[in-house]
Amino acid sequence: MQAMSLRVQAHLWYWQRMSATVLALCVFIHLGVVIYAVHGGLSAAAILGRTRGNLWFGGFYSIFVISCAIHVPIGLLRIAEEWLNWRGKSARAVCFAFSAGLVLMGLRAVYGVVS
Repeated sequence: MQAMSLRVQAHLWYWQRMSATVLALCVFIHLGVVIYAVHGGLSAAAILGRTRGNLWFGGFYSIFVISCAIHVPIGLLRIAEEWLNWRGKSARAVCFAFSAGLVLMGLRAVYGVVS
C-alpha cells in the first residue's frame, strides 16, 4: 500500500485541528442555545417557528455540519490506518464518501429545519 506523503499528512493534521477549533466553538454556542430554549420553556413548535426562514440559524448550523464533515473522516482515516492497518486509495475513498454523506445528510437536516 502506498503511504501518504508528509505534506498530505501535514495538511490533514492542520485541517483536523482547524475544524476541531470551529467545532468547539459551535458546540459551545449550540449548548447555550439549548440551555436558553429549555430554561425559556420553549416547545418544539416554538423552536421550529423561530428557525423557519432564519438565515443566521441556517448559516451557523451549515458551518457546524461542514466542520464535522471535515473533522470526522480525517479521524476515521487515522483509525483505519492505525487499528485496521488499512491504507491507500480505498481507505481514503471510503472516508471521502463518509464525508460526502455527512454533508448531504447534515445540510438536508438544516434545510428541513430552516425552510
